Amino acid sequence: MKTEAIVLAAGQGRRMHSSKPKVLQKLAGTSLINHVIQSLQTISVSKTIVVTGHMADQVKHHIAGKNIIFTEQAEQLGTAHAVSMALPELQDDSVVIILYGDVPLVGKDTIRKLINLVASDTIGLLTFELEDPAGYGDASQDQLKIREINTGVIAIMARHMRTLVPLVDNNNRQKEFYLTDIIKLAKTKGITINTVSPKSPIEVQGVNDKKQLSELERSFQKNQAEKLLEKGVTIVDPKRFDLRGSLQTGKDCLIDINCVFEGDVRIGNDVHIEPNCIIKDSCVEDGVRIKANSIIENSEISMNAIVGPFARLRPGSKIMAKAKVGNFVEIKNSQIGLNSKVNHLAYVGDSLLGSEVNIGAGTITCNYDGADKHQTIIDSNVFVGSNSTLVAPVHIRDGAFIGAGSTITSEVPVDSLGIGRARQKNITGWKKPNKKSDR
Repeated sequence: MKTEAIVLAAGQGRRMHSSKPKVLQKLAGTSLINHVIQSLQTISVSKTIVVTGHMADQVKHHIAGKNIIFTEQAEQLGTAHAVSMALPELQDDSVVIILYGDVPLVGKDTIRKLINLVASDTIGLLTFELEDPAGYGDASQDQLKIREINTGVIAIMARHMRTLVPLVDNNNRQKEFYLTDIIKLAKTKGITINTVSPKSPIEVQGVNDKKQLSELERSFQKNQAEKLLEKGVTIVDPKRFDLRGSLQTGKDCLIDINCVFEGDVRIGNDVHIEPNCIIKDSCVEDGVRIKANSIIENSEISMNAIVGPFARLRPGSKIMAKAKVGNFVEIKNSQIGLNSKVNHLAYVGDSLLGSEVNIGAGTITCNYDGADKHQTIIDSNVFVGSNSTLVAPVHIRDGAFIGAGSTITSEVPVDSLGIGRARQKNITGWKKPNKKSDR
């Protein structure tokens, strides 16, 4: 049987106090609804129907290009009413999984289990036992003693949906049509209800306000940290760890407090990352040391290199083995060669450095002329003195030495000394100007 999906994403989310719809709020760097879409993509549903409503254009634009069909609930009259908007898009012989754009973490394994419960005369229902189920719908005192809750996540034959959804009424305090009511309706039709529970409570945790979003974020990050700890990664404080993407790790890695990983990050063996670092879409090889307060984005760091503290690697940076990028250094779209050093207070952009290069403090590569970017090439065994300005395009050949304070605008030959600065002039008997008295 084919599997189709309905994702309900029409709610306004007033309690978010945001100009964005609720389903576009971010959890671990990704919108709530994208978490749901990504889970569905892993189980290869044949069709995903997203029911939009409040700020529909924003939602459509956000998830465009993901082979999704949109239908709109112009008036928010409840979840069953929202599902009815999607019914014309369903094929009768398909199994339909219904998820919610503000319940982002229902896992792919849980979804598969639900779908496998469905037969011609059975419904799969996701339930969960809570210590305190208060707040889950209208209920009598006796009903409130029941700890098992109906999460509203359902797998069902499409033809049963066409029969049951129109029977749901709005006889409740909110005067809304609730999808959860189809369970009792199904029983009256002789349809069996099979239930499954998720592995973790965060799979069924919904988000209605920023407090709940914050709580879910910490629960999610705690789970991610625990998985890494189980693999042998040393995380100094799991409560101060954030992963907003994917992180592959080797053995004997240490991650100190307040580090954030975004996108696709890979770190090798024996990598130590000190506090307050941000690493995004980068590869860090064995033995690297990333010192405190460094920012690394779309970069590659080779074996036993050292980066930081307070360093910034911008996109396109390649730090070769045993190289060092020190404090308050910014690298952009450049390669720092084997065992080369840019130790402090420097900017290297659009440059290619060979091995055993030393860049002195205060040195910058002038790569932008106001219209175009130009490259600086520094061959191996070059020494660049402090406070030098290298005006690209320029080539510093092997073994050259740049005198401190120089402005270099043309090629420096092999094993040559390049000096480009004004000649010092001393004036004897110089007297400072006198300060004019206030009048």
